[in-house]
Amino acid sequence: MTFIIPLALWALSAAAPVSNAQAAREPLTIVSYPPIRNVTLEMSLKPFKVMDEGAIAAVCDELFRQWWPLTRHAEQVSVLLWTADGSEILDYRGDLDTPLEWGRYIGIGNWTVAPGSGPPELSLHERPYLYTENPPVITYGGLKRITAIIKRVGAEQTGKPVRVGATFDPGPEFAKSSFKFERHPEVCLGNTIGKGSFVCCYSVLHGDTVAYAGFPEGIPEDTPFGTFFGRQCQHFLTGLGFDYLWFSNGFGFGLEAWGATGAVFDGEAFHVDEIAAVRDKILDFWTLFRRECPEFPIETRGTNLSTGMDLASDGVPLRSIYRGGFGMAPPPNSPWAALDGDFGLELVGYMSKIAEIPGDRYPFRYYTHDPWWLNSPWLDRYGREPHDIYLPMSVARVTANGETMPPTDIQFLTIDNSYGEMPVEVPNEVIPHILRGRADSPDQPGPLVWVYPLDEYHDMTFGEAPRVDEVLFGDWFMRQAVNTGFPVNTVITTANLPGALAARPDVFRESVLVSIVPDASSGLESTLLRVVEGGGKVLVYGPLAHAGDTLLAALNLRRDHPIDGELRLDLRGDPDLTHRIPVPTQTRHRALTCAGGVEAVLADAGDAFTELRAVVEGDAGRRVIALSRALPEWNGGVLAWVRGTNSNHYRPGGRLLATDAPNEWFAGEHLMRHTLTAFGYTFAVDRRDPDDRAPMVCVARCRNGFFFSGYHADTTVTLRLRFPHGAPLLLGCDTILDGGCATYSMPRAWHRECRVFVEQADGSKLSCLEMLPGHYGVRRRTQIRNLQNATVRFFPETGTDDQVTMVVNSPYPYVKNAIEFSREDGPLGRHCAAHDVSGTLIISW
Repeated sequence: MTFIIPLALWALSAAAPVSNAQAAREPLTIVSYPPIRNVTLEMSLKPFKVMDEGAIAAVCDELFRQWWPLTRHAEQVSVLLWTADGSEILDYRGDLDTPLEWGRYIGIGNWTVAPGSGPPELSLHERPYLYTENPPVITYGGLKRITAIIKRVGAEQTGKPVRVGATFDPGPEFAKSSFKFERHPEVCLGNTIGKGSFVCCYSVLHGDTVAYAGFPEGIPEDTPFGTFFGRQCQHFLTGLGFDYLWFSNGFGFGLEAWGATGAVFDGEAFHVDEIAAVRDKILDFWTLFRRECPEFPIETRGTNLSTGMDLASDGVPLRSIYRGGFGMAPPPNSPWAALDGDFGLELVGYMSKIAEIPGDRYPFRYYTHDPWWLNSPWLDRYGREPHDIYLPMSVARVTANGETMPPTDIQFLTIDNSYGEMPVEVPNEVIPHILRGRADSPDQPGPLVWVYPLDEYHDMTFGEAPRVDEVLFGDWFMRQAVNTGFPVNTVITTANLPGALAARPDVFRESVLVSIVPDASSGLESTLLRVVEGGGKVLVYGPLAHAGDTLLAALNLRRDHPIDGELRLDLRGDPDLTHRIPVPTQTRHRALTCAGGVEAVLADAGDAFTELRAVVEGDAGRRVIALSRALPEWNGGVLAWVRGTNSNHYRPGGRLLATDAPNEWFAGEHLMRHTLTAFGYTFAVDRRDPDDRAPMVCVARCRNGFFFSGYHADTTVTLRLRFPHGAPLLLGCDTILDGGCATYSMPRAWHRECRVFVEQADGSKLSCLEMLPGHYGVRRRTQIRNLQNATVRFFPETGTDDQVTMVVNSPYPYVKNAIEFSREDGPLGRHCAAHDVSGTLIISW
C-alpha cells in the first residue's frame, strides 16, 4: 500500500497518539471546542487494493492516524463506506462468497463506451477508466471483513466507539447496476441526469424470479420499492455487520434531487392537483421501508435545494418526514456549492432543513475528495481556501427554549481520492480550519435571524387553497439575497419563535428578525409586531396579498392593483458604489416566480416616520417595493419591508433557475442587504461593474465576540462595513474609514475575529492587532492604532468583564495612562465604551 505523504508533513501525521492512556496525559488547552458527538470519515473501497487482513488493517491504521487530531475531540467515530451505488444491497442474495460489483472506476459507473476504450475526447460521463490496473475482486464476505477490521482498528486507534455505515445512491454514477438499468428500469422515474437515470423512492417493481436475501422466491409483481429495499437492507446490514444506512443524492425526498422543476412545477405552471398524491407516495415509502427495516439509523444527504424549493417543485413533505418517527437524521449542507459556486443556495438550503430537526443532532459536511470524478475539492475546486468551512460552520439554529445550537456532527466526503490514495496533506491542512470554525461556532444568535416558515410553507403547499407560488418565491429569493451579500446565518422556525422569546426575552435583542410577510391575524403577525413595539428589529419580505390591516397600518401601506413585467426602478440610498458602468435602472418582475405582482402604495405619503427605499413604475402605475418605519412609541423598534423580486427565470433544460443579466437588470434581491441600513447595518460593496459578484459574509456571535467569515468570488471588490456599534475593526487588519464604514479588500476566503467597533472621522487609517500578553495575569491584548477623538466599543470575552483594562499611548508594560470606560449592557450587547480616545489604545484582559 502506497500513501502520498509529503516529508514536511510527516511529523504531523506520525505524532498522532494511538491509545486512551496517551490521550489522558495530554495537557488542557486554552481553546474549548463545543462537543462533537460524531465525526464521519467517508471512503470508497479503492484504498483496499490487497484483500488480506494485514493490508486491510494497514489502510485502516493510516486512516485513523491521519484524522486523530480531529477525532480526539469527538465522542464517536463513523466510517461511511461508498462500496458501490447501493445495488450491492438490491442484489444481495445472502451468499458471502458472491463477488459484488463495486465502484472501481474513475468516471461514470454505467457507461455508453466501455472502460478505457473509445476516442480521447470522450468525457468521464461517457467513458470511465479502471482506477488501477488490476482492481481486486471483492466478495460480500470481503466487505464484511473490511467492516469488522475498520471497527477493530478504529477502536484501538481512537479509543472511541466506531461504527460503519452503508450507502444507497439512486443514480447511475458510481458502479455498474444491472438491477436498476437492466432488470428493473421501471424504478428509475427520475430524469436528473438523463431520462430514467434516478431511482424514485415511491416507484413500484415488476416481478422477477431471482432469489434475493429478502425475497427468496423472487419479487412479486407490483411490490413497492420501499418494501423491497427495506427488507433487503435489513438482511444486508445485519449480515455484513453494518450499523447504519445513508440515503444519498436526495433519495427519499421526492422525484428530482437537483432541479427547480419536478412533479409539481414544470417551469411554466404549478400542477397543484398532483401535490397530495405525491406527498402520500413519499410518506408511504418511509412507512414501508421502516416496516421492513425498523431499527437501523438512517442518515440522509437530502437534495441540493431548500425545503421551500423541494415543496414547490416536488411536494416533498419534509415536516411529515421529520415528525414521522422514522429514526432519521436531517441532511447536512449540500456539497454542490463546490461545483457550481452557489454558496447562497447551500446556506439557504442548510438553514431551511435544520430550522427544525428530528431529534437533537444535525451534521455539517465538508467535501475534501471525490472518489469518482477525478477531483479533490480541497486541493482544486476550493484551491485550499476554507470558505466552505467557515461559512456553513457559522450557521446555527435557535431552539424552542432560545438556545443557540451549532451542528453536533462533522462529516467528510471523502478521505480518499479517485485513485484510492489518502494524501495526508489534506487532513493536515483541513483539520485546523475545522477546529477553528468549531471553536468559533455560534453560542448566541447572529445579527440577522431567519424566521423560517416551515409550517406555513407546508400549509401553503398542502392546504385546500394552495399557494405554492409563494413557497417557490420565498426560498429562491432568499437564496439569491444571500448570494448578493445578505449576511444571514442563524435560523429559527416560526413555531419556535414565541417559545424562545418567552424563555429568553432578550435572546434577539441584538438581532434583526427576518421573516416572510405573515398572514392576517396569524400568531406570527402578532409575535413580530410585539417584537417591534418592544423596541426590536424586524424585516419582512414578500407579497402583501394575505397581509392583515394591522401589519399594513404599521408599514403605512395599502394594496392597489398589482403590476409586473419590465419596470423602471427608483432606488433610494443605494449603499453600493459602481465605478465604471452605472447600476441598471430597470428590473424584471415575473408574476409566476415572484408570487404575483407588486401591489403596495403608501397609505399616508406625508408620514414623517416612513422612509421610502425603492419604488418601481410601469405603464400601469407606480408601486413601493421597499421601505422602513420607526414610530416613537416603538421605543427604538424598526419595521422594514421588501417586496422582493426573484430575479431568476426558468430556462428549459436548466437545473436551477437562471439569473437575469446584472448589467441589464437590477437584481431585486440586493434590496435585502440595502435595507439593513434601516437597522444601522451597512454591508456595502465597491466594484467596477454590476456583474462583479458581491462578497458573501456571515457573522457568528461567539464568546461575546463577532466572528466574520467571508467569500470573495471577485477579490477586486471592496467591502464596506458598519454596525450600530460603529465600524468593525477586524483583528489583524488595517482599514480606512469611509462614510463611517470600515473598508476591507479581502482574499478569496477569510475568517476574522472582531471585538472592537469605532466611531470617528472619515479618512483615517486604523489598525487592530493582537499583541503578546507579556504581563503576568494578562491572557490577551489588542492594540488599536491611529484613533482620533474616537468612541470605542469593546466586546469582552465571556467571563472577563471585570478583567478589562484600557491604556492610551502607554509604553511597555502597558500599565500607565489608564483611561476610564463604562460597562454597558443594552440593545447593542454587553460591551465596554470609551469616548474621545486619540492615539494608540491597548485593551488587556
